Amino acid sequence: MIPPAMENETSRTSLDLLYHISRELTSAIDLRTVLERVLFLSMRYVGALSGSIIVVDDNGKAVESAIINGDIVLKDTTQQLKITLDRGLAGWVLRHKEAVLIKDTSQDERWMARHYEDQEKPTARSALSAPLMVSERLVGVLTLVHYSAVFFTEEHLHLFQAIADQSGIAVLNARLYAESRRQARIMTALAEIAGIITGSLEVDDVLHRIMQQTSQALSAPAVSLALIEPASGDLLVHAAIGWANENPIGIRIPKDRGVAGWVAREGSGVVINDVGQDPRFDSETNQRTGLSARAVACAPLSYRGIVIGVLEAINPSEKIFDADALLVLSGIGSLAGAAVRHAQLFERLQAANQSYRTLFDDSIDSIFITNQAGTIGQANQRAFLMAEFEPDLLIGMDVRQVHRVDARLLGENFENLAGGNTFSYESRLQTSSGRLIPVEAHVHEVLLDGNKFIQWILRDITERKNLDTMRDDLISMTYHDLRSPLANVVSSLEVLDSMLPLDDNSQHSLVTIALRSVERVQRLTNSLLDFNHLEAGQSVTNRQACSAVQIVQEAAELIQPLAESKQQTLTTNLPAALPDVFVDAEMIRRVVTNLIENACKYTPSETFIEAGCRQAGDFVEFWVKDNGPGIPASEHERIFNKFIRLNQNSKARGLGLGLAYCKLAVQAHGGRIWLESEINNGACFFFTLPLAETA
Repeated sequence: MIPPAMENETSRTSLDLLYHISRELTSAIDLRTVLERVLFLSMRYVGALSGSIIVVDDNGKAVESAIINGDIVLKDTTQQLKITLDRGLAGWVLRHKEAVLIKDTSQDERWMARHYEDQEKPTARSALSAPLMVSERLVGVLTLVHYSAVFFTEEHLHLFQAIADQSGIAVLNARLYAESRRQARIMTALAEIAGIITGSLEVDDVLHRIMQQTSQALSAPAVSLALIEPASGDLLVHAAIGWANENPIGIRIPKDRGVAGWVAREGSGVVINDVGQDPRFDSETNQRTGLSARAVACAPLSYRGIVIGVLEAINPSEKIFDADALLVLSGIGSLAGAAVRHAQLFERLQAANQSYRTLFDDSIDSIFITNQAGTIGQANQRAFLMAEFEPDLLIGMDVRQVHRVDARLLGENFENLAGGNTFSYESRLQTSSGRLIPVEAHVHEVLLDGNKFIQWILRDITERKNLDTMRDDLISMTYHDLRSPLANVVSSLEVLDSMLPLDDNSQHSLVTIALRSVERVQRLTNSLLDFNHLEAGQSVTNRQACSAVQIVQEAAELIQPLAESKQQTLTTNLPAALPDVFVDAEMIRRVVTNLIENACKYTPSETFIEAGCRQAGDFVEFWVKDNGPGIPASEHERIFNKFIRLNQNSKARGLGLGLAYCKLAVQAHGGRIWLESEINNGACFFFTLPLAETA
C-alpha cells in the first residue's frame, strides 16, 4: 500500500506535469506546431522513443498527422497513416474510443509494422494508443512506441491518457483554426479567380481565363473544359491547355465514359491521385490528351443547379492533388459555369442585336422608334431617305411632325398601345420639303433593354394608291358608259318579247333569260356607281319607308333561278307583320341580293340557303345563312374590304367588291353588318337597318 504522503506527492507531480503540458500546448495555434509539441511532450514524459498523431475531421477522415522517430520529425505522412486508420492499432482506438496498452506488439494482431522503424531491431515492442476527445467529439488518435517489450506499465497508461485528454482541446482548436484559415484562403482565391473569370464577356477570352486560373490554382499544367451537347448528352471539348494533342477543340467525350462522363452524370466532383486504382478512369483519356495521366481532378460546371459541362485537371506538379484541390476546383467550376453561360448568352444577344440592326437598317419600310411620348429616338436609313431629313434633325422630333397620327385609334397619349396591341391605319408622311407621301402605318409597343418604346413602321403606298385611283376611274368610266347601252338592250328585249307569239314558250324563255342577265349587269353597274358615291362620303338621299319583307322576297326571287341551276334549296324566313325600314329600297335590295348570290356562288350544290329578317329593338335585323365550307375567324373583318376574295380556287368569278359595297351601303343607312361563321359549319351574314318613324 502506497503511503498517503507519497500518493499526495505523486498527485502534485502529475498536476504540475499536466499544467506544464497545458501551457506548452496553448502557447501555439498552428496545427502542425501543436501536433509536434504534443508528440515531443508525450514522448518525453512517458519515455517513448517514437510516436505518431493523426487528426481527423468530424467525418473521421484524416486531415493532418505527424510522426517523430527519435529526434527526427517525418513529413508528408498523412497518406501513409491512412492505412493505419483502416487496419492498424490507431484505427481500432478511433472506432472503440478507448485507450490501449500493448506490452508486446508482436503478440497483438492490431499492431502493424511501420515503414520508418528500423527493421533490424527486435520486432517485440511496447505501445500506447489513446483517442483525443473533447467531450464526445473525436479529434484524433495519439500512439507512442518503445522498442523494448513490456516497457510501458499501467501507470504509463494513466499518465498517457491524461496527456491525451489535455491535448485534445489544443488539437481541436488548432484544427478549427487551420480549417478557418484554409477556408479563408480558398474563398480569397476563389474571389480573386471570380474577378478574373468574370472580367470579360467574350466566350473565347472567358474560356482562356478559366484555363489559366485553374492551372495556377491547382498547379496542374494540363486543364480542359468540356460542355454537354444537349442533343446527345456527350461532352464536347471547348478549351484545353497543356495537352500534347495540338487540336483538342471539338473532341467528343461519350457521356458514359471516363472520369469526365461520371462527373457529368453524377453532378459531383472527384479527385483521383492514382488513376490506375480507379475503375472510372478511361485509358482513352491518354489518347485524347496525348499525356500519361497519373492523377486527375474533375468537377462539374453548373448553371442554376443544372450541370452544363466539366472542368478537368491532370498531373499536378506535386504528383498528387492536395486536400483542398476538390474544394477549389468545385468552386472554380461553379464560377466557370455561370461565366461561360453568361458569355454565351451575351454572344447570342449580340448576334440577335446585330440581326435586328441589319433587318432594321435594310428594311424597305421606314421605321421609327419613339419613347412613350412620341419623341423619335431611332430611325433606319429608309426613314431618313423617305422623310428627307438629316439624322441630327430627325432624331428628337415628335413623330406627329412626320405623319398624321390616328389619335382616335391609338389614343391621345398612345394609351391604347398598352397590352401589346398592334394598330394599322392609312396616313400621309410629310417630308422636310412639305411633300406628302401616302403611307400605311403599323404601330405597336416594343421592349428594348428592359424599357418600353413605340415602333412605327410606315410603308410607302404611293403605287398602290395610284393603281386604286386608276382602277376606280376605269370602273367609273366603264360603268357610266354601260348604263345607256344596257337601258337600250332592256327596252329592246321587252319590245321583242311583246312581239313574239303568245304560244311560243321557247322564244319567250330565251328573252326572259336575256332580260335577267342584262338586269344583273345593271345591278352590278348601279352598285359600282353607288360604291363610288358612298366611298366618297356622299349621303343616301332616296330614302323612304319600305317593307323589309318585300325587299327580302324580291331579292330571293331574283336569285332563285341561280339556286335552282345549282340544285340548291333557297328559302325565306319572314314574319307575318314587321315595321317598315327607312331606306333606299333599291340599294338595300342589292345588298340582300349580293349576300344571297354569294351564298349560291360559294356554296356546293344540293345545299340549303336561308334569307330572312326580324325586328330587333329599333332596328330590323336581316340575315343570309348557308351550310357551306365556312369562313375562318381571322378573315371575318378583312372579307368586307375592297378587292378581297378569300377562295382563290373557286370557279366563281368577281372583283371582290360585293361585300365592300354591302358594308358601305348598310353603314350609310346607320346600320351595322357582320359575319358569324366556323370552318366546315356554314356562314351567316347579318346586318341591321333602322325602323321608319311612325306618325
